[in-house]
Amino acid sequence: MPSKVKKEISFTSDVRVRFTECDPLGIVWHGNYIQYFEDGREAFGRHHGISYLDQKTHNFSTPIVKSSCEHKLPLRYGDVAKIKTTYIDSAAAKMIFKYEIMNPEGQVVCTGQTVQVFVELDGDLSLVIPEFFMEWKQKVRLLDE
Repeated sequence: MPSKVKKEISFTSDVRVRFTECDPLGIVWHGNYIQYFEDGREAFGRHHGISYLDQKTHNFSTPIVKSSCEHKLPLRYGDVAKIKTTYIDSAAAKMIFKYEIMNPEGQVVCTGQTVQVFVELDGDLSLVIPEFFMEWKQKVRLLDE
């Protein structure tokens, strides 16, 4: 009987809304939510062993080629928000992350998604999943063993 393999993994991190991220009304400016996605993605990478520095040691970077963001409620100066970052598995040579940002009351204030591709540090786009990434997917049980 084939094993049931999960197709996504998550990590939740916190971010405190800084004064410089807010408009004159004390509400987070909409463009800063993409930075919060980055904060969540970096925390996810450190937690799951696939950070940007880990990728660089294998001669790869993963630039974003697509991002989307949907705003539902505001965050305010001083709020401590939770960022749930979820890696969505794909058979293609790309990384897909979805995000949920929640306010201190647990309400979803923003959702989004990013897509990243693998580029060798010399600038060549990888059309196949790099070996180190396949090994990572197996380690975190995204692949059948």
